[in-house]
Order: sequence, then structure tokens, then C-alpha cells
Amino acid sequence: MNMGISTSSSDPGNGESLRSALLSPPKQPPAEQEKLLVDDMLHKYCGEFGPWQLRHFVLTSLAWALEAFHTMVMIFADREPEYSCLGQGCDPGEKTVCGLEPGSWAWTGGDGSSTVSQWGLFCEEKYKVGLVQALFFFGCMIGAGVFGHLSDSRLGRKGSLTVVCMMNAVFGCLTAFSPNYSTYVILRMLTGFSTGGVGLCAFVLATEPVGPSKRGAAGMSTFYFFSTGIALLSGIAYIFQTWRALYIASSIPSILFLLIILPFLPESPRWYLVRGKLNEAMNIMRAIAKSNGRHLPDGVVLMLDDEQENDASNDKQNYKEELATKEAVTGSVIDVIKSPLTRIRLFLAVTINFLCSVVYYGISLNVVNLQTNLYLNVLVNAVAEMPAFTITAVLLDKLGRKPMTIGTLWFSGFFCLLGSLVKNNGIWKIVRMICGVMGIFGVAGTYNLLFIYTTELFPTVVRNAALGCATQAAQLGAILAPFVVVLGGWLPFAVFAACGIIGGLFAFYLPETLNKPLYDTMAGMKEGEGVV
Repeated sequence: MNMGISTSSSDPGNGESLRSALLSPPKQPPAEQEKLLVDDMLHKYCGEFGPWQLRHFVLTSLAWALEAFHTMVMIFADREPEYSCLGQGCDPGEKTVCGLEPGSWAWTGGDGSSTVSQWGLFCEEKYKVGLVQALFFFGCMIGAGVFGHLSDSRLGRKGSLTVVCMMNAVFGCLTAFSPNYSTYVILRMLTGFSTGGVGLCAFVLATEPVGPSKRGAAGMSTFYFFSTGIALLSGIAYIFQTWRALYIASSIPSILFLLIILPFLPESPRWYLVRGKLNEAMNIMRAIAKSNGRHLPDGVVLMLDDEQENDASNDKQNYKEELATKEAVTGSVIDVIKSPLTRIRLFLAVTINFLCSVVYYGISLNVVNLQTNLYLNVLVNAVAEMPAFTITAVLLDKLGRKPMTIGTLWFSGFFCLLGSLVKNNGIWKIVRMICGVMGIFGVAGTYNLLFIYTTELFPTVVRNAALGCATQAAQLGAILAPFVVVLGGWLPFAVFAACGIIGGLFAFYLPETLNKPLYDTMAGMKEGEGVV
């Protein structure tokens, strides 16, 4: 017994082991940290399109209906109303009132039924109606560029969407109280400025949290909300027959969206990531995983696609330090133009969007000449676009973005060419009308998928800026479309055919983006595309 005690006390190693065991627990090796891109984290842990993405997508995409309200309200507010004869000097068979004697006729519904009857915008003054429309789209063009940049930089996707919806609500309501034509023009242009940012901000915010395999179908589905908004607007306009009441009624949904929906929408995790706010981005990713019934382990962290794998630094830098030291990555249109890779993509995207917009808005304006019930005509046109969205959404992830862009543009161009070759009398009127319907069917699919295609062509740091440039080009096409329509005869269809065919040729030079990742940075895109 004495020998046992002596042995124990004489062994310094055993004493040191005992003291270390009592004083401090043994150090555990640091948990291995797994760095993933947003797409990889969605696929592996969070779910690509679960209940969280569905709710977020639907609520955010409601903003597209608001854009439809503020854009298409001009169809009803600026229409030329029907007239009724009061006495001699009035021929009920005349299509216009230009040749009728003053005082022999009156507007049906009174002077307040539209801006045309309110301020005498007919006959020699009819050009002023087109001027208002052109200036509205000019405002959209400027707003798309401004808010495209702001949503990529300081304001973010949600912040920019909040600002444009507030502006739409204010300017829309103020338009209803315009005392004269000049004030009306200014307020419509300001409404266009804010409306230009609604669609692109809502689109990016709705689709960025969606996984790569579901993003195409989700992106195509956003345009159902725009068409539904047009259809609902026809009903609203039928109820509110005066233009002032219509502007207020079409602006109230923007107020409701601001108060009821926007407070519950989170910011895009991709925007948080590129702005260096990794903690906020991870909180959203955890919320996505939890809502989708998935589990996101604590050791998993987001990374940008330009970050180099460095095991040594991962061992030295723990998870909390990673969250705190993340730096913001910024970009602008200047960066897009400087890079040869993105410069050619921007040129092609801008050109194709411009040509597509001329065809889409041009054919839409030509349909008005069918001399049918205005409310029913707008409703039918909105519903007619939906099959194009469905077919394009089904084929998009099977055939790819590039073949679908070329195919839909050439499909529309072919029928427009056919429409320019047929006469506009007898049975050929029906043939030309069918050509117009088929033309807008094809270009509606193109107009839809170009948002997805353009989004996938550029990294997160400049995505909205690039999309804003493409949207600006589309608004420029919308400005020019009415001037093509007034050419009359076979020329409008010939111009639309040329735009569709040439747009398809330009699309040949775009890269395919099907099943490719959404890059975060310019450097990450260059590395992923193998560009030195």
C-alpha cells in the first residue's frame, strides 16, 4: 500500500493529467464549416420551391397587377367616348365627330367620362393622347434605369419596391385631380417613372430565393399576375365610368399592397450576401429551411461565387468571425460595360428587348381597331396571352432559353409577315385579325421569358442594373410602337415582322443559361464561364 502511494506520487505525468482533467475540459476540435453558394444551399438543405418560396412568390408577384393597373388605365381614361346626336347637322353614321356641326351632338356619359371629352383631345388635338402615352413610357424608361441601380445598391429589392409603390399610389391619386391637360401629362410621366421600377424589382425579389431547377417556371408565372391585372382593370373600368374615379380606384390597390403585404416580405438573401450582410442572409435561409420542413445545420454558411476555397483560413476563422467580417461587393452598369463578357450580353439583351417591345405593344394597339366592345376586348386580349405563358413555361426548361427566344420571335414574325401580305377587305380581314392574334401569342411568350433570360445572363451585383437597361429599351420600343401603328395599311405588320425576325437572329449570339447557376459577382461569372 505504501509502495502504491509512493509510485503514484512519484509519477509527475499522472499528476499533470489529474490536474488538467480537474481544471479544464479537453479542447474539442473546431466544427468543420461548410461553405455553399445560395443555389447549392437551396438545393441541399432549404428546398428549391417549398411553402416559403410559394408564399413569397405569390405575395411579391401581386405587384405585377399594380403595374398593369397604372399602365393600362390609359386605355380607358384616354378613350374617345361614343357620342349621341342632339339635332340637325348630326349624322349618327359618322365614325368621328370631326365633321359634325358644333352643338349638334354630345358625348355619351358627359364631359367627365374620359380625358378626351374633358379637354377636347379629338380631331386636331388627338395627337395629345398619343403624347401622354409616349411620355408615360418615357418615364418608365428612366425609372427602370434609376430603380434598377438603386435595387442593386443602397435600397435593395424590397426597399426599391416599397418606394415605387408609394410613388405610384401618390401620383395615381393626384392624377385624378388634374385641373388641366398640362398637369395631367406631368403626373402621368411621374407615374411612369415609378411604374418602370415595379416589375423588375418584383421579379428579382420573387425569383432570387427560388432554386435553379424551379426558377424558370416560377419566373414565367409572374406574368400571369400582369395579365390578371389587365383583366381585373377592365372590370374596374366598367364599374367606374369616369376617368377621375377610375384613377383613384386603380391606385387604391397600391396603398393596400403597401400596408398589408410589403411589411411581411423579406429582403432577398442574395442582395444581403453581396452587400456583406451575411448574418441577415443566413437568417432568411434558416427561415426558408424551417418553413419548408428542412434542417439547415449550424456549420453551414453562405459564400459568394468568387471566394477561393482555403482550408487553412477556414480552420483559423470561426463561424461568428465569418459573419462579422463579410465585406460588401458592389457593381454598376459601368462594370457591365467594362467587361467584354457582359458587354456583349447587355447589347444583345437591350436590342432584343427593344425589338420585342415594338412588336408586343404595336400588335396590342392594332387590336383596338377591331371596333368591338372596349371592356370585352381588353379582357379577351389579357386572357389570350395566358396560353402563351403556359406553353412557354412548360417548354422553357426542356428546350432551353435560347431556342425558345428564337422560336417565339420567329413564330410572331412569320404571322406578322403573313398579315402584311393579305388584303384588308372581305374575308381577308378575318385572316389578318388571326395573324395579329397569333403574332401577339408568340411575342407574349418572348416578352415573358426575356425577363428570366436577362436575369440569368448577369451576376447578382449588377443583375437589376442590367435588367433595368433591358427594361429601358423595352419602354423605348413602347414609345415608338404607336408611331408605327399610325402608318396604317400593310406597313405596321411588315415592321413587326422585321423586328421579330431580326430579334431572333440576334438571339443566336446569346449563351444558353438553362441549369446554370445564378452567379453572384463579376469575377465568379468569369471563372464559371471559363473567361480569362
